[in-house]
Amino acid sequence: MRETMPASITTNTTTDVMTDAMNNTMTEQPPKARTLLGFDYGLKRIGVAVGQELTGTATALVTVRATDGKPDWDAITKLIEQWNPDELVVGLPLNMDGTFHELSYKAQRFGNQLHGRYNLRAHFMDERLSSLEAERQLKSLRQAPIKNAQKKKSRKIQKTDIDKIAAKVILESWLDQQKIENKQ
Repeated sequence: MRETMPASITTNTTTDVMTDAMNNTMTEQPPKARTLLGFDYGLKRIGVAVGQELTGTATALVTVRATDGKPDWDAITKLIEQWNPDELVVGLPLNMDGTFHELSYKAQRFGNQLHGRYNLRAHFMDERLSSLEAERQLKSLRQAPIKNAQKKKSRKIQKTDIDKIAAKVILESWLDQQKIENKQ
């Protein structure tokens, strides 16, 4: 005689399991690759870059003016509207020994203000030596041969260029750190 299972117990056939797996796979969307804006905060200038998690790269955009540490919020609002970032990354200036100094607190305040104004999560990234790296990258670019002599640009590196490249360096460092943390 054949035993019957209680009604409360269900069994899955191989077909049922495969169908369930396919339905779950079809309905699950891959995680969205986030767009981020990165900021190199300063009392006179704020470098801005945009980056993508998917590629792990960033592009320097602009340098926004600041007056006595107060950002040009209209310019930042336009960038937020244009790029529609999912999150923000703000460079956190630290002493070489990792301790805070006066500008560290001001950069934190700037990040908190970004969060409050735009309701976007603001991450902080150690920015030690980012401006030196930005300057190195710019010097390297300027030393490259120029094919069209009429388009030759000034070899002098502008502070506004350093700031936006530093924002790119900060954002790419944060993206690299996220890749490492996600692998662990």
